[in-house]
Amino acid sequence: MKKVLATIAATSVLALSSHAALAQDLDEITVAYFLEWPLPMLESKANGAYDEALGLKVNWVSFETGTAMSAAMASGDVQIAVSQGIPPFVVAASAGQAIQVVDVAVTYSENDNCVVRSDLEIDKETASELAGKKVAVPLGTAAHYGFLRQMDHFGVDLASLEVVDMAPPEGAAALSQGAVDFACGYGGGLSRMKEHGNVLLTGAEKEELGILVFDVTSSPEAFVSENPDLVAKFLSVTAAANERWNSGAGGDEMLGVIAKESGMDLEAARGAIGTMGFPSIGEQLSEKWLGGNVQTFMKGVADVFVSAGSIDAALGSYENSVNVEPMQIAGGS
Repeated sequence: MKKVLATIAATSVLALSSHAALAQDLDEITVAYFLEWPLPMLESKANGAYDEALGLKVNWVSFETGTAMSAAMASGDVQIAVSQGIPPFVVAASAGQAIQVVDVAVTYSENDNCVVRSDLEIDKETASELAGKKVAVPLGTAAHYGFLRQMDHFGVDLASLEVVDMAPPEGAAALSQGAVDFACGYGGGLSRMKEHGNVLLTGAEKEELGILVFDVTSSPEAFVSENPDLVAKFLSVTAAANERWNSGAGGDEMLGVIAKESGMDLEAARGAIGTMGFPSIGEQLSEKWLGGNVQTFMKGVADVFVSAGSIDAALGSYENSVNVEPMQIAGGS
């Protein structure tokens, strides 16, 4: 795992010296997002609200992992990444990539988990039997962090496991074919995993252990510094979409657009988004989130990765990895 994450980190920082990649004329920007991840902001993507608010063309590119998002931001190919997991963000930041959190995109304790193949008949009471098994994990992601914390909780020696780096869709396929004993993932991949196995811990049980699961909107530090008002406009559109969804005003009409944009059928999207939470701007600026807890949580994630031998070292602090200025502008403060 350490070798793979080292490669990811090296890729992410490769283009850090190329400031020219970020210094665009801003006739357009490119935003990264996930398919099979039904967020309210996808309605605004579909109806052109971002283009209108920002006054430029917004190109949307889908990714399978947050680590790939980090690499794309480092190369200058992507200016904003929506719903990047905290773990891949932390891996990149710990390696020296100058990226910043500007928004809490979604919380989803029930939508990120590890699933054990049904025929093994292993649950939380017999989880020690996972020792020696083969597992599919998308390394450097939120699912990877959750996997590490759960294995630590159950006392399963990581050295005894054969860990295969797989994005959730591939992990789900491997689980269905019996090529792995258990798999960890999120979104549509996790839904398909559950068709062939059972989760070890519920979202509530994970939260009791301090395993929080949330994604952020992130951006290269230089881009945020040079374009705080632009980023604020982007966050305002997202916040409006979240409010429309949270209030119930959008209903099934909104859900239909979200499902289409995420590449899911209506009921699958309904099930997935039903496990998600979308905090308001005010909530995000509170101590619970960007006001302090996110920074502390990132340090905890980094320390877990260091202890597991997944990364070489953590930053002393992740305070500079969060920039609340655009969010404050978006909130009118």
